[in-house]
Amino acid sequence: MAEERACCVVSVSGPTDGPWSCSGVVLSRGPGLVLCQGAVFAPFLRDGPAAWAQPRALLPADLRPCPRLLVLQPSAGTRAPALGLDPSAGGLQQHEARLLALVPCGAFQQALGRAFGPAEQWRFGGEAAGDDLEALHWFAWLRVPGLDTPGEGWIARASASCLRKGEGLLACGSPFGDLCPDLFLNTLSRGVVSNVAGEENALILTDARCLPGTEGGGAFLPSPDGSRLVAVIAASLCWKGAEWVGLTLLCSLAAILRSSASVLGEAGVVVPPVPGRVAAVPAGGGQDPLGWVALVECGAVWGSGVLLAPRLLLTCRHVVEAGAPLRVTPAPGPGRPATTLNGRLVFATQESSPFDVAVVELEESVPGFVPLCLADTFLPGEEVSVVGFGALGRACGPSVTVGVLSAVVAVAGRPVMLQTTCAVHGGSSGGPLVSSRSGRLLGIVASNTRDTGAGSTYPHLNFCIPITILQPPIAHYRRTGDPSAFAGLNRVGEGVQAAWRLQRQPAHPSKL
Repeated sequence: MAEERACCVVSVSGPTDGPWSCSGVVLSRGPGLVLCQGAVFAPFLRDGPAAWAQPRALLPADLRPCPRLLVLQPSAGTRAPALGLDPSAGGLQQHEARLLALVPCGAFQQALGRAFGPAEQWRFGGEAAGDDLEALHWFAWLRVPGLDTPGEGWIARASASCLRKGEGLLACGSPFGDLCPDLFLNTLSRGVVSNVAGEENALILTDARCLPGTEGGGAFLPSPDGSRLVAVIAASLCWKGAEWVGLTLLCSLAAILRSSASVLGEAGVVVPPVPGRVAAVPAGGGQDPLGWVALVECGAVWGSGVLLAPRLLLTCRHVVEAGAPLRVTPAPGPGRPATTLNGRLVFATQESSPFDVAVVELEESVPGFVPLCLADTFLPGEEVSVVGFGALGRACGPSVTVGVLSAVVAVAGRPVMLQTTCAVHGGSSGGPLVSSRSGRLLGIVASNTRDTGAGSTYPHLNFCIPITILQPPIAHYRRTGDPSAFAGLNRVGEGVQAAWRLQRQPAHPSKL
């Protein structure tokens, strides 16, 4: 595949220590150029971590001692990792490289500062990046003469400014860097654009699952005429407080190239312009669920909600139970400018009910409302997506994550709980669960899984309330305006209570 041929491993070692390694991308073969994450050079900075704070590029003279650089790639005609790479058999090529410069990406740094507030205790980790937040926006340019190939030029590229939330991405990197390249070199992972921030989408979050060591690898945008490199992996793992977010942090390639143009020009490298737009392959069919979701704020508490009608919103009880005034901000879109509306709580289930549901009436109609379609059946294993204000939340609008409908829990033949593998975070509660195949609303997110002993969460196992539970009282309320239509949600049998028992406060210490 083109993605595997474009990616590599970068190994950095000193005379007495190392090696340190990360993934990289072969951006050009005429001349041979490799781009990777800059943090792998941290042990060799003359000024130590303080060097990351300056705005100018760092040159080879800023390193000590002069490290040895190797670029590892599969040999021509060898497909990794399926066939395995044996260096003694010529399956792995090693090329000597030299550092041209370490370059900071200013647009990415600014987006990081705005999207990831220090009060929210964001942390990023990986083999290359570690916990050194100052190095996240630094990238290294390597000159690799062994990659020079007559007649070949720069890799096919695309601008991140064309990305849309929910659009498919393919990530390629090498878990654990130069450890066991015969097993891990240029591993692929598929996901979607979960969120974007900054100038021309300089910062991108994806739910493609990447492991430590993939920092510096590439994120590719599939298109009918072949994949195009759109971003570089900056951090494979993200935490928000004690919550593992399960998303990968990317930096726009176009932003890196803009920041690097002058430094590369001094080295005699001309950077060709990045195409502004390509015909992308959509992640799924159906309607756009971004038009259904809204931010719901109740005092200091906030979450997500689903717009069922121009003035009717569905969310979770725990989002609105503070009793403070309700403010609802629908996600902006075509024909819908950013606006915040006041809401009135019509109904909320009792705390004893396993169905964590609240119904809100808006004081005004949502402009540009598009009616949604409700599902009446559920297919375990089908691809689904969750839209909500988790993770980046209010800073960057709703995020999109994809997965599968992993289980349908039924009582007496009636679905009462849906489980998915979509990454779900604090703030996603009340957001829509949507079938990627049909575009229909399957349910609303109620909770994800938490380890109460460690205080951490597992975003890829979560629980949703089926829309088939909620559809009859919603239809009755819309006909009559009588809130008692929802009273049956408080009267459920022991089987339903048992299915949702992990959501209740446990009488004894529990792992969930």
